[in-house]
Amino acid sequence: MGRKVTKAVFPVAGMGTRFLPATKSVPKEIMTLVDRPLIQYAIDEARAAGIKEFIFVTSRGKSALEDYFDHAPELESELRKKGKDELLEILKSTNMDSGAIAYIRQHKALGLGHAVWCARRLISPNEAFAVILPDDVIAAETPCLQQMVEAYEETGGSMVAAMEVPPEKASAYGVLDVAEDMGSMVSVKGMVEKPPVDEAPSNLAVIGRYILSNNVLRNLNKIKSGSGGEIQLTDAIAAEISEGRSVYGYRFRGQRFDCGSKAGFLQATVAFGMAREDLKDEFTSYLHDLLAVQRAAQ
Repeated sequence: MGRKVTKAVFPVAGMGTRFLPATKSVPKEIMTLVDRPLIQYAIDEARAAGIKEFIFVTSRGKSALEDYFDHAPELESELRKKGKDELLEILKSTNMDSGAIAYIRQHKALGLGHAVWCARRLISPNEAFAVILPDDVIAAETPCLQQMVEAYEETGGSMVAAMEVPPEKASAYGVLDVAEDMGSMVSVKGMVEKPPVDEAPSNLAVIGRYILSNNVLRNLNKIKSGSGGEIQLTDAIAAEISEGRSVYGYRFRGQRFDCGSKAGFLQATVAFGMAREDLKDEFTSYLHDLLAVQRAAQ
C-alpha cells in the first residue's frame, strides 16, 4: 500500500522532577543507560524504522539535549590524533545531518497531547507520523517502532504500542478497550486514560510508541482541554474511533523499561549492562557475589 512514515515527534519538554537533583542541570533525556543517553536509544530505534526527520518538542533548560546532536569538531580531531577509531565511529552515530532535526518549544506543560500538537506545522496535511517517548526504553531484537511500521504498512489507520500489565497496575496507563484480538494486533473500540482499577476495560496498556494519522492532529486542535486542563493524546486517538476510523493496538515483541521511574531506570541499567559483551562477565559475576552476600546475611 506504500504507506511511509518518515517523521517522528519526540516529546522531551518534561522537567524530570523524579530525578532531582540530577535534572537540575542535566535534561533527563541525556541521562545515561550504561554509556548512551536515553535519547540515543530512541533515535536509534527511529532510524531503524526508517525515520528521516526528527522533531523534538523541548522546553527551557534543554540546550544540552540540543547540543548533544551537534558535531563536536575538537573532540573528533583529538580522537583522530590518538587513533581512537572505535570511539570516532560511536560519535558518528550521534551526529545528525543538518536539517534533519527540528526543535519546537512547548511553553506550558499541558500534557502529551499538547506536546504533539505543538509539532503540527511540521507535519504535512495527509502525512502519518510516529511519536516516541524516550522514557520508555524497549529492548527488542527488531526495534519496536520498526515492528509497528511493518504492521502499519498492512493496516493504515492509527496504531499504539500495547503491553499486558497486571490488572492492579492498569490504572497508571492508558488502557485499550479491545474490539477484536488478532494476536500481535488488536482492533480497538475505545481507550481510557488511567481508569480506576475496577473499571479498566482490559489489561492491555498503551506504551510510548505511536503511529498516528494526521486526523489525530485535527482532533487535538478541537480538544482545548481534557482532564485537569491538560490535552490528552488518548482523547484525540479515541476520537478517531468514535468517528469510525481504525485504531489498532500492537503487542510488540521485546522488554519495556520505564526509565521515567528510578526503579525502572536501575532495572534497565542492569539489563543493558548484562547484555553488553564488553561488560557482562565482570558485571554478572559482581551481581552474583552481591546476591550471595545478601543471602548469607539473611
